[in-house]
Amino acid sequence: MQLSEILRQNLNSVLDEIECARQRSQFAAETVRLVAVTKYAQPEWVAALSRLHPVFGENRPQQLSDRAAELPQQEWHLIGHLQRNKVRLAVTAAALIHSVDSLRLLQAIAAAAESTNAAPAVLLQVNLSRESEKSGFSTQEIQELWPEILQYSSRIRLQGLMTMAAATEDPEQARPVFRELRELRDLLNQHPQSAACKLQLSELSMGMSGDFVPAVEEGATLVRVGSRLFAGLDGE
Repeated sequence: MQLSEILRQNLNSVLDEIECARQRSQFAAETVRLVAVTKYAQPEWVAALSRLHPVFGENRPQQLSDRAAELPQQEWHLIGHLQRNKVRLAVTAAALIHSVDSLRLLQAIAAAAESTNAAPAVLLQVNLSRESEKSGFSTQEIQELWPEILQYSSRIRLQGLMTMAAATEDPEQARPVFRELRELRDLLNQHPQSAACKLQLSELSMGMSGDFVPAVEEGATLVRVGSRLFAGLDGE
């Protein structure tokens, strides 16, 4: 089977699962966007998939910048950990930064936005799996810092939240994490200072290849899928 046909079948399978999950849940978003994660994908796979799908995600700012230059018609998201010394690159290359995991990083992005005259779109990463190896705000921390975070909303487009569930073979074990992120988003939207700033978080980036179905059922607006899209290709 040709590369393009394998990719088309994989893509359609994922999109069908997303739509089925969206249709059967009362919490599902009206629109769910698939972010095709290209971290481990060969360049020819990415190029072929770009002819079928518009939104891609990369983990590293430099690789995102390089691939965005090669495929400028696609929308490129930064989904991996962002170091402060790479902020300027991310601000100029990414359509959306999913992984703002600290107030210090948010401050650095705001400074880069001001110096480059950019208005970066960002998501705040929340560590709801409580794993020490994962970065991100805790639920308590983000609520305590919310008034201070909102001070940056004039320079940065705060669009929502992101999380990663713990790795598991049972996708249902990830559901409580996704539900908690949705509930946290709704709580922050109800904060009096959110209304004063006219800010409403709309995006929920949650769910990957192994658990995107319950993520969609719990309200994901963005799912980050890589290995499912490239299954059946060499090295996958």
